[in-house]
Amino acid sequence: MVLDLPFLRVRLAAISFLLSPALAGAESAPAQNLGASVVQMVLGLAVVLALLFITLWLLKRLSAPRGHAAGLMRIVAGVAVGARERVVVVEVGATWLVLGVAPGRVSALAEMPRAALPPETSARETRDFAGRLKAMLDRCHAD
Repeated sequence: MVLDLPFLRVRLAAISFLLSPALAGAESAPAQNLGASVVQMVLGLAVVLALLFITLWLLKRLSAPRGHAAGLMRIVAGVAVGARERVVVVEVGATWLVLGVAPGRVSALAEMPRAALPPETSARETRDFAGRLKAMLDRCHAD
């Protein structure tokens, strides 16, 4: 195969002549304002986040039980007894049901009358890790 060099030179010259206005236009295009781009990006993000929160709020409102059924049942307490098993106390009217919950199975363990819940102060005391740690360190240093 023989290359015709003059023919190739003419073709390359024609292509460069045709592309030169496009390349010149790309170089002389005004640079976009960086501040406007950032503002546009932030406003777009704000719109997406607003739509997300509105959708989540609507889902919560539409899935919440209404009327008399809303107060019929509530979970009083629950504790994990295994990797995927729990014991849950459910209040139904004036009765507490103790249920064993496992994947694909719920078993009634006991039924008892409704009792008074322990005061909230005991729960707050167990959460005060700093106070408990200080008391333990004071006891250790006192010995």
